[in-house]
Amino acid sequence: KDSDADDAVEQLFLVVVAIDFGTTSSGYAYSFTKEPECIHVMRRWEGGDPGVSNQKTPTTILLTPERKFHSFGYAARDFYHDLDPTESKHWLYFEKFKMKLHTTGNLTMETDLTAANGKKVKALEIFAYALQYFKEQALKELSDQGGSDFENTEVRWVITVPAIWKQPAKQFMRQAAYKAGMASPENPEQLIIALEPEAASIYCRKLRLHQMIDLSSRAPVNGYSPSDTVGTGFTQAKEHVRRNRQSRTFLVENVIGEIWSELEEGSDRYIVVDSGGGTVDMTVHQIRLPEGHLKELYKATGGPYGSLGVDYEFEKLLCKIFGEDFIEQFKIKRPAAWVDLMIAFESRKRAAAPDRTNPLNITLPFSFIDYYKKFRGHSVEHALRKSNVDFVKWSSQGMLRMSPDAMNALFKPTIDQIIQHLSDVFDKPEVTNVKFLFLVGGFAESPLLQQAVQSAFGSRCRVIIPQDVGLTILKGAVLFGLDPAVIKVRRSPLTYGVGVLNRFVEGKHPPEKLLIKDGTRWCTDVFDKFISADQSVALGETVTRSYTPAKPSQLVIVINIYSSEQDNVSFITESGVKKCGTLRLDLTGTDASVPNRREIKTLMQFGDTEIKAMAIDVATSKSVKVGIDFLNY
Repeated sequence: KDSDADDAVEQLFLVVVAIDFGTTSSGYAYSFTKEPECIHVMRRWEGGDPGVSNQKTPTTILLTPERKFHSFGYAARDFYHDLDPTESKHWLYFEKFKMKLHTTGNLTMETDLTAANGKKVKALEIFAYALQYFKEQALKELSDQGGSDFENTEVRWVITVPAIWKQPAKQFMRQAAYKAGMASPENPEQLIIALEPEAASIYCRKLRLHQMIDLSSRAPVNGYSPSDTVGTGFTQAKEHVRRNRQSRTFLVENVIGEIWSELEEGSDRYIVVDSGGGTVDMTVHQIRLPEGHLKELYKATGGPYGSLGVDYEFEKLLCKIFGEDFIEQFKIKRPAAWVDLMIAFESRKRAAAPDRTNPLNITLPFSFIDYYKKFRGHSVEHALRKSNVDFVKWSSQGMLRMSPDAMNALFKPTIDQIIQHLSDVFDKPEVTNVKFLFLVGGFAESPLLQQAVQSAFGSRCRVIIPQDVGLTILKGAVLFGLDPAVIKVRRSPLTYGVGVLNRFVEGKHPPEKLLIKDGTRWCTDVFDKFISADQSVALGETVTRSYTPAKPSQLVIVINIYSSEQDNVSFITESGVKKCGTLRLDLTGTDASVPNRREIKTLMQFGDTEIKAMAIDVATSKSVKVGIDFLNY
């Protein structure tokens, strides 16, 4: 701890609860501030899926026809599934809705989500319902464990979001959490928005060698000899995890794991690749010894290359065989059966492996076969024979039989994008001396992805996978909540500045920006830069500028804050420059002794995942603060 002040703040919260709100699955974990080395992963959920064992629950939510919250996770899915089709069309079922925050360009508090039955609901409501559900589950579990009611005020919440999300999406998550009652605008410190790959990075640096699998065959890890293929190493690791599955408490040793003893401070870097259901993001970090603080070296990058891409390819394959018109109709008319089909596909998807030789069977729901016959007038079997898709056959037991090649082909587009993106990152000048590549997130469990990453980059760095790879982010987020100062230097994702007037300089400023006021020639719309995109910012770093009001008699000064993804911005009118905050400072109430040239100090504080701005009238010490707002402008 740096100072006693920090200690005082930390003590207010008895427990840190982190929520990993994923595209396909979600979960939470917690740790008591008194024993930070124990991380507890949430209780087992009711109703798991065959072939899918994990502590997380599907990110699905069901609202009643009156649009009230009904259930979440397996419970929502199973209830929806058991409804009579005449009834189910009135219920609102949502899945994989988190991707909407990534794909919506102009996200606002009014953005809608579409339920399976085509009805629209405000995204903010759905996210708030989901977070409220987790809040209640976690508080209930904590209360049951402690034998007395646990208050929300005793909890510090951490919610993870992809690092590549734009600022509006991150702010949206915070607003949803306020709506869910986790924290409030008056008490924002109670909630931390953590970046997924950063959380993973914090956890990875605590790892001991026996807690991970090294895909590079250079050194036997866990006693596997290099001659074992990746596959067998993984089976053994899975066995190990399965044996330990009953225990939901993980001990995190308060050290930097052995693996880091090999990293030389200042020169060696590592990449964390977080591949989940919806997005893949990667960040490049360097460790600063002795405390092991992290420093971000290259701004987070990535894209929508999550495992959903594989589901999408499967859907395209079904459209190719049975016709797009039929699949569209089937999804609308028999939504529950469609969900069933995707569950069946999910468990086979997890069985795909590079060296697999026997076919994968996917059971088609009875209503699929039945509805197809009504729709087309001929059988599913006939469609398969006619479709010329040679790797997919009909088996007499009523299943689609996919050859391993056909399954691998569904993975290829998504995996290719991930590999391409990683290659681009490796080619950046900031990204030299990468010693390790950590593969984390749910999609990292796929042997096909592991093999692709290993064969593409295994010669440049060691590819390492933590054992309980799907829970890495969750555990790292808990550690981050216990000690948010662990990441000391970040890269700003955007360029920030304010709009000002400058004295007009002939030949330097464009004539159309000339404004003459009280005989003074001004250049308008000047973007005065505070920080550039991808510039390093230390935690809590403040940038200060001083301005004077254009005329001494002004009663109020308005400072507008702008952001842009571009690096060199000269004017606030350029394309891509967005307004993201306003500081209004009241200049009245001062006596005659105020000097002619008033000084207005403007400060921006960076480094936290949120950014704050402030203006101070030096003469009167009046000040005004604002949080940067990307949703309401």
